[in-house]
Amino acid sequence: MAGLDLEWLAVFDEVYKTSSVSRAAERLGIAQASASIALGKLRTHFDDQLFSRTARGMQPTPRAQALQPVMRKVLAELEQARASRQVFDPRVADREFRICMTDISEVVVLPKLLNHLRTAAPGVRIHVEKISTASARRLEDGEVDLAVGFMPQLDAGFYQTVLFAQNFVCLAAAAHPRISTRLTKAAYARESHVVVTASGTGHAIVDKVLAAAGVVRHVALSVPSFLGVARIVAETELIATVPLRFGQAMQTREHIRLIPTPHALPHYDVKQHWHERFNADAGNVWLRRTVAQLLA
Repeated sequence: MAGLDLEWLAVFDEVYKTSSVSRAAERLGIAQASASIALGKLRTHFDDQLFSRTARGMQPTPRAQALQPVMRKVLAELEQARASRQVFDPRVADREFRICMTDISEVVVLPKLLNHLRTAAPGVRIHVEKISTASARRLEDGEVDLAVGFMPQLDAGFYQTVLFAQNFVCLAAAAHPRISTRLTKAAYARESHVVVTASGTGHAIVDKVLAAAGVVRHVALSVPSFLGVARIVAETELIATVPLRFGQAMQTREHIRLIPTPHALPHYDVKQHWHERFNADAGNVWLRRTVAQLLA
């Protein structure tokens, strides 16, 4: 390893992640020819093809698969060493942070964060994407700086802090003909529901707990996002079971009422998550601290 150029390691890592020499060069900000030369030198150094061209792009050889954890560790340690000397001044920073979050967090978190940035960090920009099955890999690869939501699937290699505890309420139209301030178990089973199938929201807890209790809901509508639920409830006779903070935010915008759920549903923690590779990055530290303070 002592004879390797650091740029070669970066090229190896990006080709491994993107399965493309051209995309690796683009992400590293170097010419494609430079990336190809670096890959050639790596092949000579390790006496192996490392990546083979296939219909799915440049796929790693067994030798490259064995080398990848070592390469990643070296790059991570170098990143830690570099980040430890960084100073992040939000007043003059010119940086884009990438956050993956649920649609509920877009409603609850984003307005507070953006209003804060307008005066505290005017040069900071936020790019948001939905939490998905790829979020863990994107955090590890540095393609996303932070994830906000309910992500129990994250395992070793990730840090997390609790932002707030969340529980559930029912939503019904303010003018609902059969529901006022109380909802019985019988009424809950009798009414038609709109349910959300989005990941990262904790909503799967509702389905699991109700199923275990033998509660059968009449699901009239399934949607992939929470963003339209309050409007649907306000303009129909459907009811919905939603996280409390989302319901509170929507109550100021739609003609709906919040009603305690007739069934005991568990609380869950909404957290922010980041990968250990970027734990010491000064900008990431500032972003995490800011989000935590805004939602305290």
